[in-house]
Amino acid sequence: MPASLAFDLAPYADIDEAQYVQRGYCSWSDAGWRSLLVQSFVHVRQVDDFLLPGTSDLHLVLCTGGEAMMRVSSGGTSTRRRWRPGRLELMVPGQSTVRSYTAASIMSTIQVHIRRTDIEQAAHGLKKPTADFEALSAELSAGDPVVEHLVRSLPANRDAGDLYAESAATFLATHLMSRGRTPRVSGPEHAAVRKGIGIMRDRLAEPLTLAEIAAEAHLSVYHFVRVFRDATGQTPRRYLTRLRIELAQRLLSETDLTIQQITERCGFATPSALSSAFLRQVGVRPSAYRQATAEQPNAIGPRSP
Repeated sequence: MPASLAFDLAPYADIDEAQYVQRGYCSWSDAGWRSLLVQSFVHVRQVDDFLLPGTSDLHLVLCTGGEAMMRVSSGGTSTRRRWRPGRLELMVPGQSTVRSYTAASIMSTIQVHIRRTDIEQAAHGLKKPTADFEALSAELSAGDPVVEHLVRSLPANRDAGDLYAESAATFLATHLMSRGRTPRVSGPEHAAVRKGIGIMRDRLAEPLTLAEIAAEAHLSVYHFVRVFRDATGQTPRRYLTRLRIELAQRLLSETDLTIQQITERCGFATPSALSSAFLRQVGVRPSAYRQATAEQPNAIGPRSP
């Protein structure tokens, strides 16, 4: 790969790609792009302890087909992530992971590499001295319809020139760097809070319990609740509900999913449970919110937490 592309994919050079994936599209060879690397893959249905090295690039992965419960280990900790179409993951630059999964059906992904220099320029333009990739990765796992739509469209635009690729890279970098609402907390206890928030964002569709989150953050329930409230000003349960309602708002205004489908994606047991929580936080029922945003975008916003 030409050095002038300024992508850092050397850690992947020793991977036996054919053992894990079948590549269907590569923007470098199929579109002649030099500003953005876009690839589509079909994955094998079972992987055990696959080491994915970290790169300095920003590596985005969008699941476009199949479903699996993936175990991801990094830095001595292990988490479970449910993969299904629409699932987004941002690989934290420089962070290696070990992955295992058994898919219920054939999995496919679109993967995008954005140069580190593009990310740094976007952060500088937004007056962010550094990019908090861990916080961004945790937040993005809850979904981003803008990123999903653009990533899905990239392989179809293979006839566009490198100017299109450069513009897409700049937009993605700027959009991603403008996110990041996860509280910036420090210290060993607050690292557990960050871990807990990441678990919440990563598994919004699951019936998470406070005991599960605290255990994965390596704190007792009592201790976790105390430090979480100190760091965020909210209880873990209220924070999780707010995240779920924010996702429901995006899905209501930006997709045609049914209320039942949104209920499942947001981790509520029933549509009525979603409706009640939505009314408490937003002030209207989900159906009224969808109608209002369709008639007048941004007419209704979430209440302050």
